[in-house]
Amino acid sequence: MGKLVVSVFTSLDGFIEPESGFEGPAWSDDVERNWSLHSLSRAKHLVYGRTNFEFMRDFWSQAETDPTSVAAGISYAGTMNALPKTVFSRTLTGDPGWNATLARDGIAPTIARLKAEIDGDIFAFGGKGLIGALIEADVVDEIMMMIVPVLWGAGRRLFEGEHARQELALIENRTLDTGSVILRYARTR
Repeated sequence: MGKLVVSVFTSLDGFIEPESGFEGPAWSDDVERNWSLHSLSRAKHLVYGRTNFEFMRDFWSQAETDPTSVAAGISYAGTMNALPKTVFSRTLTGDPGWNATLARDGIAPTIARLKAEIDGDIFAFGGKGLIGALIEADVVDEIMMMIVPVLWGAGRRLFEGEHARQELALIENRTLDTGSVILRYARTR
């Protein structure tokens, strides 16, 4: 049976999306090894919201078509392109490409189906909309969060609005050479 892992980074003041738009964490070999490669070594399936999916698809698919692209020079580009994906979107239609299918049912039924079909970890990447909806639907088994050492001051917070109480247990904490901290929490259902 599969397990849904939300993978997300936030500013120290709790913002998942700064007002200025996407801003990734400071990068290093340590971040790559303990964040990206760690996730991809576990992932059997990826789940995205539309905006993050389109950004990632457009970036990673270049590795297959343009050998001079930034994506082509990243060791795990092939893994990113090969993993099956599910996309939640109210506006996409047809084949989204990039080895993905559109979720046709709601969040809870789609995640329940994926968990039943997949033996391993299902990683969810997205913004506030998708991550908030997954938490609200009470389908998240693990939260893997990177807290980056920056105060964005404004934007969309990861945990804003109401949702049911959910008990978690710390299963890992790791400090990175960039000053970021990775925290992994599992549900204690």
